[in-house]
Amino acid sequence: QVQLVESGGDFVQAGGSLRLSCSVSGGTFSTIVMGWFRQAPGNERQFVAAISWTGGTTRYGDSVKGRFTISRSNAKNSVWLQMNSLKPEDTAVYYCAARQSVRVATTAREFNIWGQGTQVTVSS
Repeated sequence: QVQLVESGGDFVQAGGSLRLSCSVSGGTFSTIVMGWFRQAPGNERQFVAAISWTGGTTRYGDSVKGRFTISRSNAKNSVWLQMNSLKPEDTAVYYCAARQSVRVATTAREFNIWGQGTQVTVSS
């Protein structure tokens, strides 16, 4: 059973940067598509980024393109989300997600394994 644990959430001023980490245990990490989603109070869970098991394919939500970068290391069983030029509207709980597939997905319903989330707060 694959388990995901996020870390790195914090309080940061607008324009700052944060790097979120997701540690993966159990299963075969190298064949898992990984993603990041976020959810602000009262909002639906929103797609942020996803990466193929080789790392060769990435997808980003429109609101984070050019500012966020997803990466992974199969050797370290980890995936990261580098967030730059943060804005107050990036404030949310960020979730790491996994999908046992070769196809990179961008909707929450296509991911079946989730972490507990880490809070990111960006002040103006």
